[in-house]
Amino acid sequence: MEKKVILTGIRPTGNIHLGHLFGAVGNWVKLQNDYDFYLEIADVQALTDNFHNPEKVNKNVYELASDLLSIGIDPKKVHLFVQSSIPEIAELTVFYSNLVTMARLYRNPTVKTEIAQKKALFGNEGESVTYGFVGYPVSQAADITAFKGKYIPVGEDQLPLIEQCREIVRKFNSIYGDVLEEPEPLLTTTPRIKGLDGNEKMGKSLGNAIFLVDDEELVSKKIMGAVTDPQKIKKDDPANPDVCMVYYYHKLVNKENTATICQECQKGARGCVACKKELINKMNEFLKDFRLKKEYYNNNRDEVMAILKNGTEEARKAAKETITEVKKAMKINYF
Repeated sequence: MEKKVILTGIRPTGNIHLGHLFGAVGNWVKLQNDYDFYLEIADVQALTDNFHNPEKVNKNVYELASDLLSIGIDPKKVHLFVQSSIPEIAELTVFYSNLVTMARLYRNPTVKTEIAQKKALFGNEGESVTYGFVGYPVSQAADITAFKGKYIPVGEDQLPLIEQCREIVRKFNSIYGDVLEEPEPLLTTTPRIKGLDGNEKMGKSLGNAIFLVDDEELVSKKIMGAVTDPQKIKKDDPANPDVCMVYYYHKLVNKENTATICQECQKGARGCVACKKELINKMNEFLKDFRLKKEYYNNNRDEVMAILKNGTEEARKAAKETITEVKKAMKINYF
């Protein structure tokens, strides 16, 4: 029985952190066993707000690919490819841009939220968003339909983007015939991992993340600076573990000991320094397997690039088939 196509992507703007691992990226490792999986390194989309820093995007394509391989993405099961090396995606983006109004793009809740975030960070400069930034849902629709993606793993906050893609597909098919596959969201229930500072989101730009590539010394430094219960002044003071980020991360990598940790914390029988040191040991133990694989790929960079090249070639075959059908339907297949 032919497997359904699943497509997702990740922008190469930095290394993978714990939030990714316990969230969407960790879920992809499970999904790769049951679907024909296309995994895009979305470097073109990364350029929408990193256009002035192409070196960053270029460097992170390799970093991200080797991170994904190190956490268990299997190139025998997944078409791991680079977006910019599939020109058919750019062609589809141009075609689809005629099917969507600027007003509709500005109404997209996800786009509105991200524009508001830019304004909050950069003031008036945040109003100077580019066409590429506002129009990235159109590019995303091209990503999905180029490979006839049926299921798109997303969280609830990304549903408006999938709905925009569905609208574009319906509009295209209503004009040119039933050519494109209308995708369906595959809602994931992966948790959002909090940052070391207690922020509801762990993020690259927030300075509150533990990255999988962090060495033992850096992991130790970050955990020693993690937020704990501010009401606990002295070592023997009782505390509330529910407001302590150290306890929060124990629940991720030290589950077998959390009941004891919680009780000792509430009774004042556990000091914060000792608790942090235990977490440091557990976190480094948890990251050990990833570090070994990452070291292997760092020493075999050509292997990573060969995997990317092969995955991109496979993905392009599928995209070429789609663009041929699209151009035929649009009556622009002249030769």
